[in-house]
Amino acid sequence: MLALDIPGKGKIVIKHVILDFNGTLAADGKLIPGVVSRLEALSSLVAVHVITADTNASARSELATIPCTLKIIGHEQQDRAKLEYADALGPGNVLAVGNGRNDVLLLEKAALGICVVQLEGAAVISMQAADMVCVDINDALDLLLRSHRMTATLRN
Repeated sequence: MLALDIPGKGKIVIKHVILDFNGTLAADGKLIPGVVSRLEALSSLVAVHVITADTNASARSELATIPCTLKIIGHEQQDRAKLEYADALGPGNVLAVGNGRNDVLLLEKAALGICVVQLEGAAVISMQAADMVCVDINDALDLLLRSHRMTATLRN
């Protein structure tokens, strides 16, 4: 569990972190260097979930050793599928990380949303839906592992 005191939002208890795979944790279907150790550390604090349409059919093998729940969704209404997944967990306890148009509803509904802009880019609408934007997934994950950084960024 991560207890955060975010200026303007108050105290938030994060029990679940939902991450997109392609464009967020991975580029061209391969995990970005540095992600594995950070996800392992994060999994000792919260439940880690990865939800993806698995465009490159590699998520299962890439995440095989990481303590997380993998949810592979269909290619239709991906934004709704991600939102419904968060709703089932209780979005008030969810922090979401994504980059695509199909992450917008998830980023909006989560207690906190982080958009990452990396090799595969990010949809502008996703950046607008998020509370924060990072240029590297490792930086975004480090915000969770060192939450005082997030508080400093989000203060009024």
